[in-house]
Amino acid sequence: MKSSVLVAAMSATMLLVTPLAHAELIKFHAKLSGLNEASSNASPGIGFAEIEFDTTAHTMHVTADFSGLLGTVTVAHIHCCTSLPLTSTAGVATATPTFPDFPAGKTSGSYDQLFDLTQSASFSAAFITANGGTPAGAEAALIAGSKIGRSYFNIHTNQFPGGEIRGFLVPEPAMLSLLALGLAAGLISRRRQRI
Repeated sequence: MKSSVLVAAMSATMLLVTPLAHAELIKFHAKLSGLNEASSNASPGIGFAEIEFDTTAHTMHVTADFSGLLGTVTVAHIHCCTSLPLTSTAGVATATPTFPDFPAGKTSGSYDQLFDLTQSASFSAAFITANGGTPAGAEAALIAGSKIGRSYFNIHTNQFPGGEIRGFLVPEPAMLSLLALGLAAGLISRRRQRI
């Protein structure tokens, strides 16, 4: 009886997780500051960005909040791929010169935009050329670089043309995987307690 309950619970878990496994959502976040710039600066500006890739829909959802900049925003984008994780600089990977509709001329603001990664306009021409000459190649390179800490979100201002605040994209844990592992561990623990 105990065995059949465990099998039923695991089957139910797999039924919940399997349909979602085909749509891979990969999330990253970045804490932006002047100290994270190359070379670091004393800007009191701070920010937070979240990037979510949907590898089935081939989209990238970008949200960002920033405040306290010394200069006013000129451009903002994602750079990829640095030679080493979490350090150095790289060329612009996303739309140039800046994300469309990013709040220019501001010292604080918010941003929320969905990008179609099948479109060349979502990437810089140089990044597409360097990654197979197609948006698909650019998408794959940006995701791969982000997974290993080689991409960063950068906000440039009139006072800091090279970038006032930036932050490397850091992967967020896969929530469904953690949920499934937690459920499985709980079921195994419960089973051991009964034995």
